[in-house]
Amino acid sequence: MAQIEVNGLCKYYQVHQKEPGFLGSLSSFFNRRYQTVKAVDNIRFDIEAGEVVGFLGPNGAGKTTTLKVLSGLLYPTSGYARIINFVPHQRKAAFLKQITLVMGQKNQLNWDLPAIESFLVNRAIYDIGANDFKHILSELSQLLDLDPLLRKQVRKLSLGERMKCELAAALLHRPKVLFLDEPTIGLDVTMQARIRQFVAEYNARYGATIILTSHYMADVTALCNRLIVIDNGRLIYDGELQKMVGAFAPYKVLKLVSRQPLHCDRLALYGQVHECNGFRATLRVPRGSATRAAAQLLTAVDLEDLTIEEPAVEAIIAEVFAGGKAIAGREAP
Repeated sequence: MAQIEVNGLCKYYQVHQKEPGFLGSLSSFFNRRYQTVKAVDNIRFDIEAGEVVGFLGPNGAGKTTTLKVLSGLLYPTSGYARIINFVPHQRKAAFLKQITLVMGQKNQLNWDLPAIESFLVNRAIYDIGANDFKHILSELSQLLDLDPLLRKQVRKLSLGERMKCELAAALLHRPKVLFLDEPTIGLDVTMQARIRQFVAEYNARYGATIILTSHYMADVTALCNRLIVIDNGRLIYDGELQKMVGAFAPYKVLKLVSRQPLHCDRLALYGQVHECNGFRATLRVPRGSATRAAAQLLTAVDLEDLTIEEPAVEAIIAEVFAGGKAIAGREAP
């Protein structure tokens, strides 16, 4: 059975609309107008135990709202979700002990106390035995290199150090389902890689089911084989990352470096010229023609270097968002 089941899930808000100025305020006082905002609009998907799924969308697409519904922080307007056979908004203790929600822009640690103090509070909340707590904390400390940080005030930790402690605090009870909302936001490249490595190791060690949202495509490509993409609250893609590449980017990218100035109009004979500037150019060539086009270019142009690459995932995601309703249903159930 799927560990996460979502069927027809909707979350709508009534947002008050008011004209500016005194007259607008007066009119609004006697005749309030509302607009229905469909933050989540009839989405459905299933996720099996142990999957790591990228949950993507532009700002305001409904990602965080969906995660809040799945973690039980919000009631759905309609539809249903089941997580490990629990209804999230009922917030039963047995359910809460098996899930965690980590939000990169929210803190759960007490700002003025050392991280270990917040860990001890979580131990009491989740009723973790002393021996289990010691063992789990030792494992997390090893994975995240926490020992130098545990007894420092949280306010004195760097952003990356604080994020490591936030993750440890959220995982002390060894949850089976992780909702990670922008866990690497604001971190430097080195710390982002360390957090990604930790998430991968945690998934491999405990078989946890993970839904990850991130604006850093390196997070997604490193951790996720499957993507769920939403826009304006609606599901527009659910499938494998590589299938999305094939579906929405049926081309490869040829990057050229020439010894002589390039004639951009002539390059159009070999593919779509995406960029051409002096001695460098980038072409988009249909996948089946990429090798042949590269061979022809090596013969026709005095090249210093030529590479054939897959298109950047960021560019593909941007095209998926730009497609909007036109692509809805192509891969979504």
